[in-house]
Amino acid sequence: MSSRIRITDTTLRDGSHPMRHAYTVQQVEDVVRALDGTGVSLIEVTHGDGLGGSSLQYGMSHVPELELIERAVAVSESTDIGVLLLPGVGTRRDLKAAADLGVKAVRIATHCTEADISQQHFAAAQELGLEPIGFLMMSHMIEPAQLAEQAALMAGYGATCVYIVDSAGALVPAGVRDRVAALAEVVPEVAFHGHNNLGLAVGNTIAAVEAGATRIDGCLRGLGAGAGNAATELLAAVLHQSGIDTGFDVFGLSDAAEQVVQPFMPFQPFPDRESLALGFAGVYSTFLLHAKRHSERLGIDPRDVLVELGRRKAVAGQEDWIVDVAGEIAAAQAADLATGASAS
Repeated sequence: MSSRIRITDTTLRDGSHPMRHAYTVQQVEDVVRALDGTGVSLIEVTHGDGLGGSSLQYGMSHVPELELIERAVAVSESTDIGVLLLPGVGTRRDLKAAADLGVKAVRIATHCTEADISQQHFAAAQELGLEPIGFLMMSHMIEPAQLAEQAALMAGYGATCVYIVDSAGALVPAGVRDRVAALAEVVPEVAFHGHNNLGLAVGNTIAAVEAGATRIDGCLRGLGAGAGNAATELLAAVLHQSGIDTGFDVFGLSDAAEQVVQPFMPFQPFPDRESLALGFAGVYSTFLLHAKRHSERLGIDPRDVLVELGRRKAVAGQEDWIVDVAGEIAAAQAADLATGASAS
């Protein structure tokens, strides 16, 4: 294992999904202050779907994200603030606005087969003096060699580091190791972002570190989409117990999780039956709450919706399919009931 491991805490970005994008200024300030000085190298702050994500499709922000970013930068004394940008959702104008507020890094996220749409955004990041980091979502959907080809494109565009992003929480440790090994051949630095839909977020992250990843992600108390992310405080403790002297303040992070984040959490993300279905079917973790909402409205099992979305290979940006699929399943079940009633 490498002894130089950096953690990005994304409580204030990935955690925006279970929070329904309703973070307050006070909550952001409290989380940043609690993380500052604990050894976390970057704190990510944006709407759950990145810069410009506040919309009817993805969910409206309670507070404009630029206001949250501004306060995060203002209260952080030693830890850099970063943002996420999905080409097609966020724009170069959004990125410049964030840069003007003092953010230091941007993670540019694409579907795992669409790195080629990110070139202009990497160029914009470099022009603005931001560290440009690649973020290949739904990385379970293609084989390691193909993923490495996409990562190489991002590295060619200027990415200093490329993330293997297990957006569906569908990977197991062997798959993580194979992908890290493949990317290590073509990019300057490999990183990993895991979700807990199969209960493997921490285990997969440690597998990534063992295979050579030097940047990893966590959320305090695991607060993230689906069944949540690897818990930052647990990662710090496990790395310490694995003999890696990272300098993380394990107790400081656990205090931040319990005293700051837990009190405002709407629920504790956990691999329950619907979250497990996400990992089992390979579905984007942010689809979970949308699928639950529409399934409850129509009186159907959200797992049926999630499995069908997985069969159709739905990816980020196709949230409208959730409504369509739920409606189709409800109609089919109603027709089956009607047929059964008439036959009897």
